Amino acid sequence: MLNSFEKCAECGSREIEENTQGERSCVDCGLVLSGVVIDSGPEWRNYSDSGESGERVGMPSTELLHDKGLTTDIDWRNKDFAGITMNSQSSRIFRRLRRQHQRTRISNSKERNLSVALAELQRIASQMNLPKSVRERSAYIYRKAVELGLVRGRSIEGVVAASIYAACRMGNIPRTLDEVGAFSRTGRKEIGRTYREVSKALKLRVSPSSPSEYIPRFCSTLKLPHKTQSSAMKILSDAESRELTAGRGPTGIAAASVYLASLITKNPRTQKEVSEAAGITEVTIRNRYKELCVALEINPDDY
Repeated sequence: MLNSFEKCAECGSREIEENTQGERSCVDCGLVLSGVVIDSGPEWRNYSDSGESGERVGMPSTELLHDKGLTTDIDWRNKDFAGITMNSQSSRIFRRLRRQHQRTRISNSKERNLSVALAELQRIASQMNLPKSVRERSAYIYRKAVELGLVRGRSIEGVVAASIYAACRMGNIPRTLDEVGAFSRTGRKEIGRTYREVSKALKLRVSPSSPSEYIPRFCSTLKLPHKTQSSAMKILSDAESRELTAGRGPTGIAAASVYLASLITKNPRTQKEVSEAAGITEVTIRNRYKELCVALEINPDDY
């Protein structure tokens, strides 16, 4: 029996009783106040003998599969539900079923295109160590490009690489065209040209890259301490305040700031080491370095 703030609509009594089925009724007149039983337990259940709790449904939908992971799949291992290896006859039957099932999953040219392209996307993203959020976004961009017919007349690898580059830019994960091109089967020029076409057609809101986004990665690659990174950020901030970064590539300014900061903080790195970490030429670093020293009136020998 419960003493509740709720009162009976029939007799006004506050003596409410709740039984084991969750029904709440008035003790004085017997009026059922709530007959809807709400199960407060977990919504999931265990569908297998694996002992894992929390199973409810299959995997969530994802842009990284051509069918978004909504169709079933036949396991490649020739084992039954108990984990016992099938005999040769059953294995042959399931091989034929698996082959036929794969044909039904890819029923037209669009799905075949997505199947090949998303596999290429996963390969490049895995080698670049990109997070899943960027992979999902790049797959979404590629799907939209296919819907608008932007893939027609272009290589699948080029559109995939352009989608990854756009997703990195939108996710504030700085990657240069050279870095994407190093893992793709296409060149830098084709990726850049395709990226501009895709960005214009899909009206992607991509903000310009900032040199400050590259400095932490360059310092990490060169194994520089935190004080060198802070010094490079300070140099870059002073350069931006004097509009020295306008009209110049962000990677060149960032690399030159890191190189100058390494000399100032007595953790020197050669121009060759910085150029390899940044993926640009030593000439670019040398030119930007001289501009920084003149504009900011810095002489590394004074430190």
